[in-house]
Amino acid sequence: MDTHVIAAGLPALGWALHGGMLWRRLATARRDPLTGLHTRAGWTARAEHLLARHDNALVVLVDLDDFKAINDTHGHPAGDAALTATARRLADWCGRHGIAARLGGDEFAAIVTDPARTPGLHALSNALDQPFEHEGRVLPVAASVGHCHRTHLPVPTLTDALSAADTAMYAAKGHGRRNTH
Repeated sequence: MDTHVIAAGLPALGWALHGGMLWRRLATARRDPLTGLHTRAGWTARAEHLLARHDNALVVLVDLDDFKAINDTHGHPAGDAALTATARRLADWCGRHGIAARLGGDEFAAIVTDPARTPGLHALSNALDQPFEHEGRVLPVAASVGHCHRTHLPVPTLTDALSAADTAMYAAKGHGRRNTH
């Protein structure tokens, strides 16, 4: 083979490898390393797209109740186990009809395109409030859930949906644990 052809092709090969590496890094940055859910950045663009295209979309916010107590009492690995259990339960609830994200800390979000194809908000709340297992012990966990239907928004923007879901979530916290609004 001609060495000039090889020499000319090496930079292209290097750029292709570099591009592939950057693509993998970007994909990894859009996933939370602990839970495997989308991060805020990875979720937001997709959620905005789904909200714009699906008239019946539902946005959900989840916040773990007394999460600091889990970490303080049982240690950070137990807190990580609570987060991964919550992530799995939320993703399972969304199924194929939505996407879930870990926004940061103990806050999660999801959007589903057709809420009728989920088990329902009451089932989500019940699933999130189930104890989880860590190092052979069963530990309690509870979450507050807020939601907003696209149809309840004068202008269907993700920012407004998240704000309404956040207001509902804090109303649920105000009514005591294990409530959904």
